[in-house]
Amino acid sequence: MKRLLPALLLLIACCTTRAQAPAVRGFHIDLRIQVMKMPALKQLALQLSQQGINTLVMEWEGAYPFETEPVIPNRYAYTRSEVTDFIHYCDSLHMDVIPLQQSFGHVEYILRYPRYAALREDSRDYSQVCPSQLAANKALFTKLFKEMAATHHSPYIHIGCDETHLLGHCPLCQQRAKNRGVSKLYFDHVKMLCDIVISLGKIPVLWADIALKYPEYLQQLPKQAVLVDWNYGWALDRFGDHRKLLQSGYQIWGSPALRSDPDNYFYTGWQRHFNNIHDFVPTTRQLGYKGIVMTSWSTSGEYDAVFNATGDLTDLYPVRNVYPISGFNMLIAAFLQSVHQVQALNTDSFITRYCQEQYGLDAATAAGFRRALFCAKPGTQGLDSAEWSARILHAMQPTKHADEFEHYRLMADVRVYYLRYNAIEAALNKDDHPDLAKYAAQLKALMDTEPALRETFTRLNDRVLYPSAIENENEIRCYKTHQLYARLTRTR
Repeated sequence: MKRLLPALLLLIACCTTRAQAPAVRGFHIDLRIQVMKMPALKQLALQLSQQGINTLVMEWEGAYPFETEPVIPNRYAYTRSEVTDFIHYCDSLHMDVIPLQQSFGHVEYILRYPRYAALREDSRDYSQVCPSQLAANKALFTKLFKEMAATHHSPYIHIGCDETHLLGHCPLCQQRAKNRGVSKLYFDHVKMLCDIVISLGKIPVLWADIALKYPEYLQQLPKQAVLVDWNYGWALDRFGDHRKLLQSGYQIWGSPALRSDPDNYFYTGWQRHFNNIHDFVPTTRQLGYKGIVMTSWSTSGEYDAVFNATGDLTDLYPVRNVYPISGFNMLIAAFLQSVHQVQALNTDSFITRYCQEQYGLDAATAAGFRRALFCAKPGTQGLDSAEWSARILHAMQPTKHADEFEHYRLMADVRVYYLRYNAIEAALNKDDHPDLAKYAAQLKALMDTEPALRETFTRLNDRVLYPSAIENENEIRCYKTHQLYARLTRTR
């Protein structure tokens, strides 16, 4: 990540009407599948602090060097000294670092190991702990929270607890839910987690979606708890009656997103994310939320499990991967400008000014840039518009920060690659008497574009991601093309 220049800082500072920013101005860093090199992580922290962020929410997951549970850390885990040094560095920037330790759902990275098998809500879906295993859960998460508390001196620990889709799934939990209700099942576990956090002298923070869905026992939580209302562009009542959250008496933070579903390798919903900033940031101010945290998800947190013939887990693969955070400086700047002004962000004028200040583009070119980004729609259609978008972006000549601009071009090129593959595959499947050599030649022509994509992706992200992670992302992006080509040509 490159340091923001004074011109861009001036862009954020020169909002027409300044607003009282929330006390907690946070940014969520997701290290679940894209573990950043430590120098890049520090550079991102510096960039964010320069733009007014005073809080980082660190979803370390397997990148955290757990000592009491040494099986959990993955191949990219930081050392203990790296974590403490990073937190001290953030101290120097006056940034609070809140650890996010998932402790109910989204715990595949823990439950994948046989030593934690007894905690699984389902024997083949490793996403959630069984809340009926209260004693075992308490023992595990007490150890994990203690380690987080030992290295992080933030007053908060974020305990996750979102998207617990398996509530009431196992026979024991089914019976408990039948007898006492799903809300009681959920909040008994969350209350136990909150009590651990409070015993460590910390304040528990959790996502609010399940509390909205099953609010009957919400008041079971300690009054110190903070609920984070995440909204990525939908009605306030998406998860449940929003008034019950507002009337609960708990402190509430809001949370938009700059990378979220349905974003993936081949699509970024630029317009949707700008709309989310435009709509939800002012809403959090109107509702009196005490904090706001921009989330940025590298994956959906859903995984495909591969089992061997004996039913043992072979590996877990993320269902959705997203372009690295290195390509999203513009949305970060848009978020911070919105936080610091009274009125909703004017997306068109923001993009125009950003392009002028950051890339040296004139207003007419900036308008074309916005159209090129916003024309993409999710799904497998739209090859013509994707090719048009790529041509427009490649024709532009930024006079400043060309590497940052190159991310947009690469994202457009990757989308074209994906849609061209889909067009070849669709034509093949519709052809009653396919000429395999013809389709193989089309695939080969597509594969010939891969070296340029790989080189550009590597060059733009080598300061952020480890070489093996870059190689993995380059391979995943092209996997289906190579598999189909091998089948058509019968290569061995």
